[in-house]
Amino acid sequence: MTDIDGTGAGAGLPAELAGWPAWTLDDARLGDLELLLSGAFAPLRGYPSSAEAAGWPFPVTLEVPADAVPADAGHVVLQDREGSPLAVLDITERTAAGPGAVRLAGPVRALRAAEHGPFRTLRLSPADARAELDGAPAVLAYATRRPLHRRQIGQLRHHADLLNARLLLLPMISGPVEMVGTPEALVRAVLAAREHLPAGTLVVPVPLAPRGGTGSAGGAGSAGGAGSAGGADGAMDLRAQALVAAAYGATHLLVDTADPGLPAEARNGTLTIPGIPIPVVREAEWAFDPIFEVWRPLALIEAGTERTELSDAELTTMLDTGEPLPAWFTPDSVAAELRRARPPRRERGVVVFFTGLSGSGKSTIARGLAEVLAERGDRTVSLLDGNHVRQLLSAGLTFSRADRDLNIARIGFVAAEVARHGGIAICAPIAPYAAARAVARELVTEVGDFLLIYVSTPVDVCAARDRKGLYAKARAGLIKEFTGVSDPYEEPRDADLVLDTSTMTSADAVAAVVKLLTAGGWLPEATVSPDPRSAGRPGAGRTGVAGPAVRRL
Repeated sequence: MTDIDGTGAGAGLPAELAGWPAWTLDDARLGDLELLLSGAFAPLRGYPSSAEAAGWPFPVTLEVPADAVPADAGHVVLQDREGSPLAVLDITERTAAGPGAVRLAGPVRALRAAEHGPFRTLRLSPADARAELDGAPAVLAYATRRPLHRRQIGQLRHHADLLNARLLLLPMISGPVEMVGTPEALVRAVLAAREHLPAGTLVVPVPLAPRGGTGSAGGAGSAGGAGSAGGADGAMDLRAQALVAAAYGATHLLVDTADPGLPAEARNGTLTIPGIPIPVVREAEWAFDPIFEVWRPLALIEAGTERTELSDAELTTMLDTGEPLPAWFTPDSVAAELRRARPPRRERGVVVFFTGLSGSGKSTIARGLAEVLAERGDRTVSLLDGNHVRQLLSAGLTFSRADRDLNIARIGFVAAEVARHGGIAICAPIAPYAAARAVARELVTEVGDFLLIYVSTPVDVCAARDRKGLYAKARAGLIKEFTGVSDPYEEPRDADLVLDTSTMTSADAVAAVVKLLTAGGWLPEATVSPDPRSAGRPGAGRTGVAGPAVRRL
C-alpha cells in the first residue's frame, strides 16, 4: 500500500511520533483507515471536516473521548489493537460529538503498509484491481455481506452476458456477516459461488463497515447485495458500496431495486456518487422455474409454479438441524461452506452461561448439568465455576466494576474457545452487569451458540442459605461491593431460561436445562434414564465408548 500522497508507506516517519497522542482503532475504523489510505474513498484524503462531511454521501468519521487527545494536539497516531502505529492524522478540526467525545478531522498519512490476515492474496488495492480489470468492455460489481445462491448466480451470469462485462464480487468483511458468521467464511462462500460464474470473475474482500449506525446489508430473504439494509441506512450503505466499487474498477453495480431504502436516482438507473455517476443494474423479480429447472425472471414462469428463495428462518432451521439444502436453492459447493461455517447444533459448540446472586444455586445447577452431560457422553464438557475461575483465571482481580467486567470477559474468552472446538462450556459466575454479559455473548456467538440461564432466586432466600455469612457481613458494612446488598445486580432481559430454586429443586432445574438443550437440538434425545441406580442392569447405559470426564476450571 502507498500513502495518499503516493510517496510509499513508511516514508518520512516523524521523529516526534513517540511524543504524540495515540488512539487505537476498532475493526470498523481500521477498515475505514485502510480504504482512505488506499484511495478507495477518493477524493477523500482523510477524515472530512464538518463542511466536507455535509456534502459527502455517507459518514466517514473518527470520534474519540475528549480527554484522549489534548486540545492543543496537532497530530494523533492511529494504531491497531497490538499498538502498532499505522498512520498519522494531522488534526485540522476538532468538534464536539456528544457527551465527553470529540470528532477529529484532517488528512491522514500512512506509516506502514497494511498487513492482511487470511486471503491476503485476494486483498488487492483499488489500483491493482483496476489493472487486473483493464481492457474489459464493462465491469459489473456486486457487493455482499452474505453468501450467493443460485438466484444471485443466475442474475450475475445473465447481466454479465448482456453487458459483455467481467464480474467483480466484493464481499464486505467489516461489520456483520450474514448467515456464516465470520469474514473468512463469507469469503470462502463467495469463492465457492465463483465456481459457477464466468471465467475471469474477480473476488476482492473489502473492509467496508455498514454506514449510518447499525444498518447492515441483507434483509431477511434478500440477496444481501448493495443497498439491502433498508431505510436511510441502506441508502448510505449503497452509496458507500458504489463509491468503493467504482474505485476498484466497476462500471456498473447490481442492486436490489425492491429495497425501500434505495435512493430515487438509483431507481431511475443511475447512482450519483462524488464525481462519478455509476449505472445501476436493477434486479428484476426472479424465481425458480421447476418445469425448466432454472432461475429466471418471474414473468417467464408459468403462474403458480414458481419457487421463491428460502427465507433466512427456513435456511437457519435447515442448517441447525442438519437437513440437506436443496440443490435448486444453492450449489453443493456453497452448501458445503455454509455447513462448515454453521454446523448442525448437535455438532456446534455451545456455552451455557448461568447468572444470578451468590447463593442462588447456579453453581449447584451447573455442576449437576455437567455431571448429567458427562454421564450421557454426548459432548465434551468444560465447567467454569465462578469460584474456581476467581482462584485461577482471574486471580488478583478485585470486585470493582472494572475488574468484574474483566473477569466476565475472561470467562467469555475461554468459553468461546471451548465452543470453537465443538464442546459445551458451562459457566456459573454472578455476572451482575448486562454489558459484561453482552460482551461474553458476543465473544461466543462468533464461534458457537450462547444460552443465558438466569437463576432468579430472591435475595432473602440466598441470604438465608449463606453458610459463610457473607450477606450478614455485607449488610453490616464489613464487605464492600457485594452484589445484591451494596452493589447492584442487573436482571437479564434476554435470558433463554429463568430458574428460581426457591420454588424448584436443583434436580428439576438441571432437568429444565437439559430439556432446553434437547429441544434446541444441541443434545440428542436421551436413550436411557440418567438415574445412576440403573447402572449394571441389563441394557442399562449408552452403547459405544463413554464420553470424557468433566473438565473443571
